Amino acid sequence: MEAAKVYFSDLRCEPGKNLLQKLQKLMREAGIGQINFEGKLTAIKMHFGEPGNLAFLRPNYAKAVADVVKELGGIPFLTDCNTLYPGRRKNALEHLDAAYENGFFPMSTGCQVIIADGLRGNDDVEVPVAGAEHIQTAKIGKAVMEADVLISLSHFKGHEQTGFGGAVKNIGMGCGSRRGKMEQHAAGKPTVDQRHCIGCRRCASQCAHGAISYDAARKASIDHNKCVGCGRCIAVCNPDAIQPDYDCAVEELGCRMAEYTKAVVDGRPQFHISLVIDVSPYCDCHGENDVPMLPDVGMFASFDPVALDQACADACLRQTPLPGSALDEEMHREDFCDHHDHFTNSMPNTDWRVCLEHCEKLGIGTRSYELITVK
Repeated sequence: MEAAKVYFSDLRCEPGKNLLQKLQKLMREAGIGQINFEGKLTAIKMHFGEPGNLAFLRPNYAKAVADVVKELGGIPFLTDCNTLYPGRRKNALEHLDAAYENGFFPMSTGCQVIIADGLRGNDDVEVPVAGAEHIQTAKIGKAVMEADVLISLSHFKGHEQTGFGGAVKNIGMGCGSRRGKMEQHAAGKPTVDQRHCIGCRRCASQCAHGAISYDAARKASIDHNKCVGCGRCIAVCNPDAIQPDYDCAVEELGCRMAEYTKAVVDGRPQFHISLVIDVSPYCDCHGENDVPMLPDVGMFASFDPVALDQACADACLRQTPLPGSALDEEMHREDFCDHHDHFTNSMPNTDWRVCLEHCEKLGIGTRSYELITVK
């Protein structure tokens, strides 16, 4: 496959020019005007941030994207699907409240906010995926599939299960309905190493399915008949007592996420934007954010989500880890094993390359790219 074009702007701004103008210039230079937006319903897929987290993309960026779509004749709306785990975004009403609290509402963004999989997360469409190896049909939020054009606006950052979250995760996992998210996560069901369990019960507070119980010694255990493998308990376990059951679980998650991405993007006009800023070690689904692992890099845009993710990852790997960050602490552990990859060093049980390789195999895009700088 021919190398894809990925466009890049740094975050420097001379007096009289701001980042929002620079983002809009990047979009235009990357060719967004090639898409026929006239009268088209345009889904801008992004993450509104779990309340308490302050690393999510500001609504100002969403407005900048929506304004370009409107200038081109489109009818934009911001969208995301409900979450699988407990929190402030597990149904449409709470999800909208969370979005408004974080600044995403029509007056600030210039367009409507729609939760794509409906009130309880079950308003979805089953989409066959040609060439899929792990799923038969992807369960995608109905509003996403009913849109004429898809734009992904992603915050590129670390992730505890996929290594990083970028365009592919924003589309594949993010556009899955609640049962779609269950299907993607179901391969990896965690277990508890009770030697390290301190009985804090944080894991149980995150389990939406009542799968975690405690024995007389206050040690947790997980009922795999109830567990859906969402991995939220892993993320909140401070002593690292909870781990995936087997190594291939994370790899299969990446492949399923790729297959869900194919279901969303296949055969439709699409454009993808990623901002590599506030590169926190965890997903914006957390109700908190840690300090960035890496310096801010810039803004990227492409018609190819695979090339975009590869370009963002490569840019991050060229950075020096920030002192005092979770990545820096991990690299200074006595038993640290250097994988020569910031994302794998941050989350040693992850391998982000598996997902992009599967995307390439499915024909979603290519990891080969030409980087074009926009001043």
